[in-house]
Amino acid sequence: MIEDTFARYFPDLVAIRHDIHAHPEMLFEEFRTSGIVAAELQRLGFRVTTGVAKTGVVGTISNGTSSRTIGIRADMDGLPIDERTNLSYASRYPGKMHACGHDGHTVMLLGLARYLAEMRRFDGTVHLIFQPSEEDEGGALRMIEDGLFTRFPCDRVFALHNLPGEPEGQILVRPGPITACCDVLTIVVEGVGGHGGLPQKSVDPVVAAANIVTALQTVVSRNVDPLDPVVLTVGAINGGSMATVIPGSVRMLVGLRTMTEPVRDMVISRIREIITLQARSFGCSAAIDAGQDSWSYPAGCNSIAEAALVREVALEMGQDADKVDIRGPFMFSEDFSFMQQVVPSCYFGLGAGKGPMLHDPAYDFNDALLLKGPGFWARLVEKALPQA
Repeated sequence: MIEDTFARYFPDLVAIRHDIHAHPEMLFEEFRTSGIVAAELQRLGFRVTTGVAKTGVVGTISNGTSSRTIGIRADMDGLPIDERTNLSYASRYPGKMHACGHDGHTVMLLGLARYLAEMRRFDGTVHLIFQPSEEDEGGALRMIEDGLFTRFPCDRVFALHNLPGEPEGQILVRPGPITACCDVLTIVVEGVGGHGGLPQKSVDPVVAAANIVTALQTVVSRNVDPLDPVVLTVGAINGGSMATVIPGSVRMLVGLRTMTEPVRDMVISRIREIITLQARSFGCSAAIDAGQDSWSYPAGCNSIAEAALVREVALEMGQDADKVDIRGPFMFSEDFSFMQQVVPSCYFGLGAGKGPMLHDPAYDFNDALLLKGPGFWARLVEKALPQA
């Protein structure tokens, strides 16, 4: 059994995962994490390339004579969240934590690396891709721009994400649309600041911003076809610093998730109209700022053959097809979608069992997946690159 092999690795994998969890890094500053990854891959005999998109790492192993290639990606970065788990290995860095399980994704791939180096039951080349900055600033795109798929050609590429709330080890996949397009829009509402005791002599952007938040909710409920999945979230409002002072401006961050380009264009157009007219009704002005805090990830789409391969492996493991096949795409976003625009690919979910949701300060990756995740990856590699 493949799991018996991974059981031998399990204590080491847990120790590495806990160490990475205690030292979260983000935004192309994953130097410590990438150093751990590179050292482990070198120890196992992989060809190791570091510095891809600054902190990215690619480990390459070949076996047999086939020219077939496969890529598997894991993200390495954490989030700007204060951890509230009280774990012995909790984050040592205030304001940073692994609240999405990328520490686990990274170590699952290191577990696969051990298996491939030891067992060598495949014929071809495997590129293990360790990516920085998935949560923000598009690490996948930066790796592609740094020559990822020209330096490390892949016939197909795969990635997964752990999913709390789904049964532990359950594979969830579908062909076609799989993750949402994500636009982060920075909206600036401009007014006239002044004394809080003399509001009639000011133009209050806080009041205008509060009404914009409410009005934006009508975009999804009244402008979008109910059959088109759209999520619009006002995640941050920042303006002013004192209760007795009316600020001159308010800055808002809006997250928009859509699945098709026509719907995305329509919703962004309605957002522009609503913020402009709502602000004007309060004597203010408002506009979308295209500065550094605004960015976009495209929607992810699974290739038919690659999704079928993931599904086939899951069914061969005894999983129920009704649970493997999901009805619709995940409404979260993933910059793996940039890779999906270049190479045939599949992105899928791996159930993590009960526990706090992703991005929750109380979240922790389920270490049981350090057996089940690499076990699935091993089967996928051997299925994609079979020996004669």
